[in-house]
Amino acid sequence: MRPACLCALFLAIFVTPFWAQSSQPSLVEPDWCRSLPRPDYKTLEKIPVDDPWFEAYRVAPGVIVIYEPHQWEETLVYLIEGTRRAVLLDTGMGIGNLKAVVTKLTPLPILVVNSHTHPDHTGNNWQFATVYNLDTEYSRENALGGTEIRAEIEPGKICGTLPGDFNPSTYATRPWKTTKWLHDGDKIDLGGRQIVVLATPGHAPDSLCLFDETNGLLFTGDLYYPGEIYVFGKGADPAEYQQSVDRLAKLAPKVKAVFGAHNSPVSPPSVLIELAKEFDEVQAGKISGTDAGGGVTRYNGEEITFLVKAK
Repeated sequence: MRPACLCALFLAIFVTPFWAQSSQPSLVEPDWCRSLPRPDYKTLEKIPVDDPWFEAYRVAPGVIVIYEPHQWEETLVYLIEGTRRAVLLDTGMGIGNLKAVVTKLTPLPILVVNSHTHPDHTGNNWQFATVYNLDTEYSRENALGGTEIRAEIEPGKICGTLPGDFNPSTYATRPWKTTKWLHDGDKIDLGGRQIVVLATPGHAPDSLCLFDETNGLLFTGDLYYPGEIYVFGKGADPAEYQQSVDRLAKLAPKVKAVFGAHNSPVSPPSVLIELAKEFDEVQAGKISGTDAGGGVTRYNGEEITFLVKAK
């Protein structure tokens, strides 16, 4: 649990910030806040950033993770640098000014690639001139933007305070323009670093992974991250998810580190084997599920929990 600040408590009680007029967070700290800061981050090199909404850490040579620790999604954005340009994998919640942070972290031209187009990964797409998405109708629909993201600032979903210039009444995923459509097997040359695009649907129709094969770095988006894995929601397909994780398991011998899109950034390649094994067992009926509500079934494997669209 983060230590309470008496001055902050006084302000929270007696001074209502303008953003709280329509979305007042509870003075009771949400349960998920109590596990923060996650111990994994203590082992990483922290890089100072000016915006307190974000934290940044070096997770591999030429790779920086940008973390949003004050919102319950704990979304992770990755800056992957070459010698000529850099990929920004996802753009997060759209709450803080991501572009201002990124341009101080690297002088290189930025190319945004979305691991998928759910709103918690595309919130700041509009800030960038170059955006690549997987070539699907789902991507085209989501690029129009929308207000679905507003649910992410409801009471209990914010740990700490929102930025002072943030207005919840206008919070939305702004439309963006896709400048290039990606396909499975495409390669992105960053200069001294080549990134391979893997189409891996299941979590969403346009889910993709990025593989830096030379350095053994696999960026999995929401296909895998430490935490309950979501295989439900609009566009989710358990059969496609199974095919995608089975594909990643075959890559495991070439992988040195796995980087997911939520919670903690670095996982060992062994998680790819376990992920595929346990989801194969889910699909084969070897793991019993329990009703999680809302048309979702929870499956607790030995190491991984899946929330799957009910059959």
